[in-house]
Amino acid sequence: MHIAIAGNIGAGKTTLTKLLAKHYKWEPHFEDVVDNPYLDDFYHKMDRWSFNLQIYFLNSRFRQVLKIRQSGSKTIQDRTIYEDAHIFAPNLHAMGLMSNRDYENYTSLFEMMEELVGAPDLLIYLRSSIPNLVAQIHKRGRDYENSISIEYLNRLNERYEAWIQTYNKGKLLIIDVDQINFVDDPEDLGSIINRIDAEINGLF
Repeated sequence: MHIAIAGNIGAGKTTLTKLLAKHYKWEPHFEDVVDNPYLDDFYHKMDRWSFNLQIYFLNSRFRQVLKIRQSGSKTIQDRTIYEDAHIFAPNLHAMGLMSNRDYENYTSLFEMMEELVGAPDLLIYLRSSIPNLVAQIHKRGRDYENSISIEYLNRLNERYEAWIQTYNKGKLLIIDVDQINFVDDPEDLGSIINRIDAEINGLF
């Protein structure tokens, strides 16, 4: 079984992945931000490093999904391969930070990869307002995220919402993280777990 968590920067994907992995005894797979050799350069000069960064993420996520499929174990994944292709790369292209040539190359590569990997059994989307995202980003204090603008986050949020409206690859659970605090309130986490249980029970 493959569960995946999607959401904008600062929505709480990694935290919820850890909490659910602990509760369900699922194997967690996290986004590679610590060892990513392009991330810091990208946030300082987006137009120069956007293609390199997106290819790195695409490669990393593709390998991750293949590993999940081959393991056969119950897995929860922090961010999906779809977000790279439907949100981040097209946003950079639309902002003029990725050339047409690079974007077409990237899209062609993603389409080939998509044919080889299956969608998650359940996609959990963390919906968040911009003020909440900004507060969470500031709270965790990653140096390379200090230069992220509100306009950039807003553009991403709009693309997330558009993507989720058309998502039809499997079961989808939407959680509004503005209204709950699953980190500090056990009842809020419990309500999420109850909703996931209801979805999972329908998978078998």
